Amino acid sequence: MTTADIEPAVAAILADDWGDRRAWFEFAVAHPECRAFVAETDDRAIAGTGIVTINGPVAWIGTIWVAPSARGRGLGRALTEAPIEAAEAAGCRTLVLVATDAGQPLYERLGFIVQTWYRTMEAPGLASAAPDDPGETAVRAFRPNDLETIATLDRAATGEDRRHLLAAFASPATARVVTAEHDRALGFVIRAPWGGGATIAPSAAAASTLLRARRLAAGPERRVRAGILLENQAGAAALVDDGWTEAWRAPRLIRGDPLAWHPEHIWGQFNHALG
Repeated sequence: MTTADIEPAVAAILADDWGDRRAWFEFAVAHPECRAFVAETDDRAIAGTGIVTINGPVAWIGTIWVAPSARGRGLGRALTEAPIEAAEAAGCRTLVLVATDAGQPLYERLGFIVQTWYRTMEAPGLASAAPDDPGETAVRAFRPNDLETIATLDRAATGEDRRHLLAAFASPATARVVTAEHDRALGFVIRAPWGGGATIAPSAAAASTLLRARRLAAGPERRVRAGILLENQAGAAALVDDGWTEAWRAPRLIRGDPLAWHPEHIWGQFNHALG
């Protein structure tokens, strides 16, 4: 994919009711740790897309899309194999993706297995904090000197090196940190330009504080989403008690070396081609 491919790819995906991918494609084409691919018809129309993100030894594969008129010809496999080859060439030993119902059989034929499931949870925004609620004061805007601490938290949670993404997206306007005594960071949320939000917190209490701050920022007219994994049963129970409900689930598939990670520390994602 080149810069010139972005507009036609965006238009083709919008026509297929897949949503607006412009901001994501602009990032993926320019970012050094992303490899973006397109398939073209003979008349150079965009017929498909595929993207991989290199997070150290781990790669995320996503945005595998094929135009309806081009389906059933092996294009989905080709658009998955190209990112896989790019990831392996970069030295990645573990590949991860989130599958749709239509795509899962293809990924399993390519050697992926279901590792776990994401649970997308939703809750309404809040009008204001309770007067006796001290937790909100522990959330503050990101500062540049937070980067190393949150990168350490992120790597322990995901088993990946996503520092390049944290550095690309984190700013005082886009990121919040929950802190403890001596201003030590206990967790964070970072919003991407397309709306996703990576949220990492080792404790349910820290995650609850971050998510409540998001609900307050959203206000009562909007809804807020979080993405947790099945392993986080205590977190799921805490969210339900706080008014969250499950909206949908999606399988997370893996191929290659197992991860040393803590899925119970993960509460939200940038998107399903970044993690």
